[in-house]
Amino acid sequence: MNRQEIDKLVKQMNVDTATGEVNPRIQQVVVRLLGDLFQAIEDLDLSSTEVWKGLEYFADAGKANELGLLAAGLGLEHYLDLRADEADAKAGITGGTPRTIEGPLYVAGAPESVGFARMDDGSESDHVDTLFIEGKVTDTDGNIIPNAKVEVWHANSLGNYSFFDKSQSDFNLRRTILSDENGQYVAQTTMPVGYGCPPEGTTQFVLNLLGRHGNRPSHVHYFVSAPGYRKLTTQFNIEGDKYLWDDFAFATRDGLVATAVDVADEAEIARRGVDKAFKHITFNVELVKDKTAAPTSEVDRRRASA
Repeated sequence: MNRQEIDKLVKQMNVDTATGEVNPRIQQVVVRLLGDLFQAIEDLDLSSTEVWKGLEYFADAGKANELGLLAAGLGLEHYLDLRADEADAKAGITGGTPRTIEGPLYVAGAPESVGFARMDDGSESDHVDTLFIEGKVTDTDGNIIPNAKVEVWHANSLGNYSFFDKSQSDFNLRRTILSDENGQYVAQTTMPVGYGCPPEGTTQFVLNLLGRHGNRPSHVHYFVSAPGYRKLTTQFNIEGDKYLWDDFAFATRDGLVATAVDVADEAEIARRGVDKAFKHITFNVELVKDKTAAPTSEVDRRRASA
C-alpha cells in the first residue's frame, strides 16, 4: 500500500466507525501513529511474526515496569527535553540551570526540612564516603530564592534506589529541603555510584541488539520549584566517572557536571559534625521566572508514592 491508501484505511477503521463521543486529540494522535506504523511495516517489510514479537516485547516491558527505563535508554526522554528547550526559546525563556531527564525512579513524599537534611540512614557509613552537597537557589539575576522546594534523590553504593530496592529503609537517600533565608540548602549523604540496566531485563535486551551498553554515571537527581518560577527537573553527573559523557540515558549536559572535592581539614570535619574526611559538591540552582502563556514546565506522568 502507498501512504494515501494507508491513510484511507486507517480513517475507515478508526474514524468512520465512531458511533459515540470522540476525543479529537486522541483520535488525531491514534490516526497519525497508526498511519506511521503501517507505513513503517510497508517500508521495512515487517513480517507478521516480527510485528507480534514487538507487541509481546512491550507487554513484557510493561509487566517488568521497564517502559520508563526504555524511554530513557532509547533517547525518548532526552528528545522531549530538547523539544522543551526549543519551546522555551520560542517563548523567550532563556537561562537558568539546564533541564535534563527525570528518569523512572522518583518517589513522592520524602521527608521535608528547612536548610539542611541528612539523606542517608547510616547503613553504608562504614564503607562509603560521606558526601555534602550544598548550594544556593537564585533567579537568573542572582537574587536568592528562600523557601524553594529542593527535592533530591540518588542511588546507594550498589546503584539501587530505596522503595524500588526493598532492602533499603523508607526514603533512604531521598529528601525534600526548603532553602533557608539565604537561599541555601545542604544535604549530608553518601557518595552515589552509577548503575546499569538489569542485565536480564527488557531494556538491556534491546540495547544488546543495538550493540549498546546500559550504564549510567554517578549522579544525583533534582526537582526544584518555587512560586512564580518554572519548575526545574535536572540532575548532576559527577566528574571522573567513566560513563560521564557516555550515559546510556543521554542525561549529561553542559552545566550539569559536578566535581566531588576531598575535604580532610580537621576544623571543617568538626564543623560538619562528622568524624572522618568527606567529599563535597557545590551545586547552585538558577530558576527562571515563569511567563504568562509560556509552555508548562510541569510533566504529568505516573510516579511512585510511598
